[in-house]
Amino acid sequence: EVPAHASCSELAKLLIEAMGAKDDSDDEGVQDHLKDAVEGSLRLKRLLSSDLEGEAGQAKKQKLFSVGKEEASKVNTLLTRWGLTDDLPVKHVLSGSSLEELDALISSGWKPDPFSWGKSPADLAQAHLAQLREKSTAGGGTLDHVSAFCFKWKLNKDAAILTALRKLNHKDLRYIMDNYNGEKPMAELIDEAEKNEAKEGVATACCPEGPGTQFVGRFTRLELIDAVADAAVFGDANLSFALNLVKHRKALGHVGRVIATTFESLEVLRERYKEIDETIRILEEHHAEVYHEVDCTRIAVNPQFRGLEGKIGAVYYNFPHAGAVGGFFDGHPMVNWRHENLMRLFFRALRSFVKPGGIVKVASNMGAVGVRFSYITGGALENEFDHVETMPFMQWALRRYGRSYGDKRDSYRRPDSGEGYNVQRAERDMVYTFTYQPTGKTLAPQKIRLPPTLAVLEACTDGAFDVAQGEAKRNLAKKLHARFLSECSGQHVG
Repeated sequence: EVPAHASCSELAKLLIEAMGAKDDSDDEGVQDHLKDAVEGSLRLKRLLSSDLEGEAGQAKKQKLFSVGKEEASKVNTLLTRWGLTDDLPVKHVLSGSSLEELDALISSGWKPDPFSWGKSPADLAQAHLAQLREKSTAGGGTLDHVSAFCFKWKLNKDAAILTALRKLNHKDLRYIMDNYNGEKPMAELIDEAEKNEAKEGVATACCPEGPGTQFVGRFTRLELIDAVADAAVFGDANLSFALNLVKHRKALGHVGRVIATTFESLEVLRERYKEIDETIRILEEHHAEVYHEVDCTRIAVNPQFRGLEGKIGAVYYNFPHAGAVGGFFDGHPMVNWRHENLMRLFFRALRSFVKPGGIVKVASNMGAVGVRFSYITGGALENEFDHVETMPFMQWALRRYGRSYGDKRDSYRRPDSGEGYNVQRAERDMVYTFTYQPTGKTLAPQKIRLPPTLAVLEACTDGAFDVAQGEAKRNLAKKLHARFLSECSGQHVG
């Protein structure tokens, strides 16, 4: 509990000691070869804790994050144009934008609608910037292997190449996708593929003369994964998806384990899901490992994952969500940064554990405003996970499992009981599919979306702060900030 009368310095001492954020060198004991997997998560925690440390904290924050002079100038230009120079939440949103995004805002002439009902200028700016970024993506809807391949290599506007690839048989299309590097002309590589002998003894070489696009897509839908590698499931609240997966793998004769994880403790799961003990029993009968209180962005500091580096062949994360915050919609800038960072830090953490060529599947609704589709595909791309397909969830062999909300609501209702998620429909649920293709290059530190400071939270006038005033508002801001710091330390609220 955070005392209502606590000053910022007192709050800093309480939280930093509780979360172990001792100083800049605190790495929570992570092994040297795994530091990159968790660096972004630790940096995010330090950013939040530095906000509570007075002048020393501000100096620390300058080392962790600072807005460039050119970006700051453009932010001020926009704030002046919009008449919002004193609006800290809007400044916070703009300060997290790239130079290109700020240029696009300036040249477009866009500005927040001052008469928008129920949407603050910061909320409108956040949504507009997200939509602006998504214009350069492949979109959140269905995307087959050929379309994904062409988008990756910037061939998606070449109708002749698209048509030629869609006419290829299974053998030749596989050859193209495995060997194209942008150097050899596509027509030449297609001739080479036709002369190439079909491989023997591998599943991907079956039915070589079948229609390429259709047969490659079947592997994704039928979940024909590496039979001997381990598979990990993250954020599986009631473990019903993991149960579905172990039965699927047993039917296919796989020997690889399933590592089933939940974010909550077993005690909390027993309060919400009366069937959880029976589910765990069946999972363990199928030789699955069941781990609780696992934060998928911090597996590098989780001792249960020690020794699994480079050994996981398939990863699943269905309908990721950073947790609801009372009074705010998921897309609001005071809370949405958590959803974006969730995906960025998730994929960075996986780099140390997924074997080259391993697959990652993230199911989500293409219209989600919390974890937007661009957060999923963008986080993957930043960490060398190639986007190979987006398939409709209803076409997936593993779609039949007991969906849950993953929070307190599950104790009295479930989505499968006629209770659906707001503004989401099954036909818009997608499975975003990636393969890990490391280049061997050292990646830059993981980008993270900047969290709001205490001052920004206190300046917020909508959402949970709509009616709060004075000391009550300051106390609410402190509690929300404390929650954010707690979450970044691997503790869940909700």
